[in-house]
Amino acid sequence: MTAEDALYRYVLRLGDNALITAQRKTERVTLEPELEEELANANFALDYLGQARMYYSYAGELEGRGRSEDDFAYRRDEREFQNFLLVEQPNGHFGDAIVCQVLFGVFYELQLRALAACTDSQLAAIAARAVKEIRYHLRHAGLWLVRLGRGTELSHARVRASLENQWRFTAEFFAGDEVDDIVRRDFDGPDLDAMAAAFHDRTGAMIREAGLDVPEDGVALAGGRAGRHSEHLGYLVAEMQHLARSFPGAAW
Repeated sequence: MTAEDALYRYVLRLGDNALITAQRKTERVTLEPELEEELANANFALDYLGQARMYYSYAGELEGRGRSEDDFAYRRDEREFQNFLLVEQPNGHFGDAIVCQVLFGVFYELQLRALAACTDSQLAAIAARAVKEIRYHLRHAGLWLVRLGRGTELSHARVRASLENQWRFTAEFFAGDEVDDIVRRDFDGPDLDAMAAAFHDRTGAMIREAGLDVPEDGVALAGGRAGRHSEHLGYLVAEMQHLARSFPGAAW
């Protein structure tokens, strides 16, 4: 695999994580417990969608086959998406959404901070812009994690269950492959070992602040980056692509 091919695949993965996260957040726009939270969630979804567009546009340039951001979003099958399993899981209740936002948010912020200093100037510029948005998302979710964890007996129990259920997906963040190795070596990309240590320190502090226990590592679920997804992604992709596939070639 060439360095250019690895960079293309890496950028495409970033786009997939952002797009699928945006889609899941869009599903929650009318489901939040407060009006202000609905507005915040809608803005977070738009942030992720904007990031996905930047990644996909750059991926198209790197690939050199003339594919657009719409081609990547609406004209690929489920197995062609390379997002993490965590972000494709159904929304569930509000506590589930907050835990997902915390766990993925901590990893993503660390990833973006590293990429903002990488040697590929265009990816570094995208990361430097995106990290400002994710930093705010994470601060917002962290406050809710504390509010739920130290709230009522019911809210504590439900967010604890959410954390225990979703923790098994976090090992996939650091299960690097050849793409990660090449981006690290040739573009001064993220060091996954260093990120794993920082991730556990950061999430551990946030979890303990919320009055919760850090889950023990158990069976790790992975495969998203290789196109092996849970059954949930197929339904999400079908809904997301319905209009584009019903009217091929349509444009805004």
